[in-house]
Amino acid sequence: MQIDALSRRLIDRYQHGMPLCAEPYRAMADELGCSEDEVLACLEHLHEGGGLSRIGPVFEHSRAGASTLVALAVPAARLEQIAARINAFPEVNHNYLREHRYNLWFVLTGPDRPHIDRLLAEIEADTGLVPLDLPMQQAFRIDLGFPLGDPS
Repeated sequence: MQIDALSRRLIDRYQHGMPLCAEPYRAMADELGCSEDEVLACLEHLHEGGGLSRIGPVFEHSRAGASTLVALAVPAARLEQIAARINAFPEVNHNYLREHRYNLWFVLTGPDRPHIDRLLAEIEADTGLVPLDLPMQQAFRIDLGFPLGDPS
Protein backbone atom coordinates (compact mmCIF):
# COMPACT_ATOMS: atom_id res chain seq x y z
CA MET A 1 0.00 0.00 0.00
CA GLN A 2 1.36 3.39 -1.02
CA ILE A 3 1.17 6.05 1.69
CA ASP A 4 1.10 9.63 0.41
CA ALA A 5 2.31 12.75 2.21
CA LEU A 6 -1.10 13.64 3.67
CA SER A 7 -1.56 10.09 4.99
CA ARG A 8 1.85 10.23 6.66
CA ARG A 9 1.08 13.56 8.31
CA LEU A 10 -2.38 12.33 9.37
CA ILE A 11 -0.99 9.13 10.88
CA ASP A 12 1.92 10.85 12.62
CA ARG A 13 -0.23 13.58 14.11
CA TYR A 14 -3.38 11.64 15.07
CA GLN A 15 -2.29 8.25 16.33
CA HIS A 16 -2.73 9.99 19.67
CA GLY A 17 -4.80 13.02 20.52
CA MET A 18 -7.63 13.07 18.01
CA PRO A 19 -9.68 16.26 18.53
CA LEU A 20 -12.61 15.86 20.92
CA CYS A 21 -15.09 18.25 19.39
CA ALA A 22 -18.29 18.30 17.35
CA GLU A 23 -16.38 18.25 14.04
CA PRO A 24 -13.10 16.37 14.62
CA TYR A 25 -12.34 15.78 10.93
CA ARG A 26 -12.72 19.48 10.18
CA ALA A 27 -10.39 20.31 13.09
CA MET A 28 -7.88 17.79 11.74
CA ALA A 29 -8.14 19.31 8.27
CA ASP A 30 -7.63 22.81 9.63
CA GLU A 31 -4.49 21.73 11.45
CA LEU A 32 -3.15 19.80 8.44
CA GLY A 33 -3.93 22.60 5.97
CA CYS A 34 -6.34 20.64 3.78
CA SER A 35 -10.08 20.12 3.43
CA GLU A 36 -12.29 17.92 5.57
CA ASP A 37 -13.17 15.93 2.43
CA GLU A 38 -9.45 15.28 1.85
CA VAL A 39 -9.06 13.98 5.42
CA LEU A 40 -12.09 11.70 5.04
CA ALA A 41 -10.91 10.43 1.64
CA CYS A 42 -7.46 9.78 3.06
CA LEU A 43 -8.89 7.81 6.01
CA GLU A 44 -11.14 5.83 3.66
CA HIS A 45 -8.17 5.01 1.42
CA LEU A 46 -6.10 3.86 4.42
CA HIS A 47 -8.99 1.73 5.66
CA GLU A 48 -9.73 0.14 2.28
CA GLY A 49 -6.03 -0.59 1.77
CA GLY A 50 -5.74 -2.36 5.11
CA GLY A 51 -3.49 0.28 6.64
CA LEU A 52 -6.08 1.48 9.14
CA SER A 53 -8.28 -0.81 11.17
CA ARG A 54 -10.25 1.66 13.27
CA ILE A 55 -10.66 5.24 14.37
CA GLY A 56 -11.74 5.75 17.94
CA PRO A 57 -10.75 6.21 21.53
CA VAL A 58 -8.82 3.80 23.67
CA PHE A 59 -10.32 3.74 27.14
CA GLU A 60 -8.63 2.91 30.39
CA HIS A 61 -10.67 -0.26 30.82
CA SER A 62 -10.34 -0.38 34.60
CA ARG A 63 -12.19 2.94 34.79
CA ALA A 64 -14.85 1.95 32.28
CA GLY A 65 -15.62 -1.56 33.54
CA ALA A 66 -13.78 -4.85 33.36
CA SER A 67 -11.80 -6.74 30.77
CA THR A 68 -9.74 -9.86 30.30
CA LEU A 69 -7.49 -11.44 27.71
CA VAL A 70 -8.94 -14.75 26.55
CA ALA A 71 -7.38 -17.62 24.63
CA LEU A 72 -9.06 -20.61 23.02
CA ALA A 73 -7.52 -23.79 21.66
CA VAL A 74 -9.52 -24.05 18.45
CA PRO A 75 -9.23 -27.04 16.10
CA ALA A 76 -8.14 -25.86 12.64
CA ALA A 77 -11.31 -27.22 11.02
CA ARG A 78 -13.47 -25.02 13.27
CA LEU A 79 -11.34 -21.86 13.27
CA GLU A 80 -13.43 -19.74 10.87
CA GLN A 81 -16.68 -20.77 12.56
CA ILE A 82 -15.40 -20.08 16.08
CA ALA A 83 -13.75 -16.78 15.09
CA ALA A 84 -17.03 -15.60 13.52
CA ARG A 85 -18.96 -16.56 16.65
CA ILE A 86 -16.47 -14.75 18.91
CA ASN A 87 -16.53 -11.67 16.66
CA ALA A 88 -20.33 -11.53 17.01
CA PHE A 89 -19.98 -10.47 20.64
CA PRO A 90 -19.94 -6.66 20.83
CA GLU A 91 -17.69 -6.97 23.90
CA VAL A 92 -14.89 -8.56 21.85
CA ASN A 93 -11.97 -6.72 20.30
CA HIS A 94 -8.41 -7.54 19.27
CA ASN A 95 -9.22 -11.04 18.00
CA TYR A 96 -6.06 -12.69 16.65
CA LEU A 97 -4.87 -16.04 15.36
CA ARG A 98 -1.61 -17.16 17.02
CA GLU A 99 0.82 -20.01 16.44
CA HIS A 100 0.22 -22.02 19.59
CA ARG A 101 -2.09 -24.68 20.96
CA TYR A 102 -4.08 -21.71 22.27
CA ASN A 103 -4.44 -20.19 18.83
CA LEU A 104 -7.33 -17.69 19.09
CA TRP A 105 -6.70 -14.71 21.39
CA PHE A 106 -9.10 -11.85 22.06
CA VAL A 107 -10.04 -9.23 24.64
CA LEU A 108 -13.43 -9.17 26.36
CA THR A 109 -14.60 -5.88 27.84
CA GLY A 110 -17.77 -5.34 29.83
CA PRO A 111 -19.35 -3.24 32.56
CA ASP A 112 -18.14 -5.49 35.40
CA ARG A 113 -16.49 -8.83 36.17
CA PRO A 114 -19.79 -10.75 36.55
CA HIS A 115 -20.64 -9.71 32.98
CA ILE A 116 -17.27 -11.02 31.77
CA ASP A 117 -17.87 -14.29 33.64
CA ARG A 118 -21.26 -14.69 31.94
CA LEU A 119 -19.65 -14.11 28.54
CA LEU A 120 -16.95 -16.68 29.25
CA ALA A 121 -19.60 -19.22 30.26
CA GLU A 122 -21.60 -18.44 27.10
CA ILE A 123 -18.52 -18.84 24.91
CA GLU A 124 -17.76 -22.19 26.51
CA ALA A 125 -21.37 -23.36 26.12
CA ASP A 126 -21.54 -22.15 22.48
CA THR A 127 -18.20 -23.55 21.35
CA GLY A 128 -17.54 -26.49 23.66
CA LEU A 129 -14.08 -24.98 24.23
CA VAL A 130 -12.80 -23.90 27.65
CA PRO A 131 -11.62 -20.27 27.56
CA LEU A 132 -8.29 -19.46 29.15
CA ASP A 133 -9.12 -16.35 31.21
CA LEU A 134 -6.12 -14.07 31.72
CA PRO A 135 -7.22 -10.91 33.54
CA MET A 136 -4.65 -8.15 33.73
CA GLN A 137 -2.85 -7.86 37.04
CA GLN A 138 -0.93 -4.64 36.33
CA ALA A 139 -0.76 -2.32 33.34
CA PHE A 140 2.58 -1.22 31.93
CA ARG A 141 1.46 1.55 29.61
CA ILE A 142 3.74 1.98 26.62
CA ASP A 143 1.70 4.52 24.63
CA LEU A 144 2.19 2.52 21.46
CA GLY A 145 2.53 4.48 18.25
CA PHE A 146 4.37 4.17 14.97
CA PRO A 147 5.61 7.49 13.63
CA LEU A 148 6.14 7.33 9.88
CA GLY A 149 7.95 10.60 9.34
CA ASP A 150 9.46 11.73 6.05
CA PRO A 151 10.08 8.74 3.70
CA SER A 152 13.46 10.14 2.63
